[in-house]
Amino acid sequence: MNNKLKIIISILLLLVIGYTIGTSTRKISEEEIKTIEEKVTYDRASTDLIVVNLPFPGAVTGKEFSVIGKARGVWFFEASFPIDVLDKDGKILVQTFATAQGEWMTNDFVPFKGEVKVPESYIGPATLILRKDNASGLPEHDASVSFPFVIEY
Repeated sequence: MNNKLKIIISILLLLVIGYTIGTSTRKISEEEIKTIEEKVTYDRASTDLIVVNLPFPGAVTGKEFSVIGKARGVWFFEASFPIDVLDKDGKILVQTFATAQGEWMTNDFVPFKGEVKVPESYIGPATLILRKDNASGLPEHDASVSFPFVIEY
């Protein structure tokens, strides 16, 4: 292959990579943020207690996905908290948990991660619920954040 062709291919490759990076890092508008925030339901919770980074409200996921974010240490008990996935009728599809990715006995935010595996037979709208681990069982200590998403593939 001659040098001119190598240079042309290299330039085209750099342009494609640059375009891909530029379009995948666009800023989210204030209207898009408001629409996303409207889909999130906080029950005795707020973004000062828990933040979910993935999946985001309205996201389309596969049958297996990670739930990633950060929560204040009070959200955990023994370094974990429950995660539920409900189907379109509000029936439980999956019950699992998220685990602290750092020291959880703190009032500070602690990163967490949970793995979800939805039954192969389910495709469609779903709700993700992250519940504060309430070891006391007293309803006044319950808290959660939830939002809709879609399971497709």
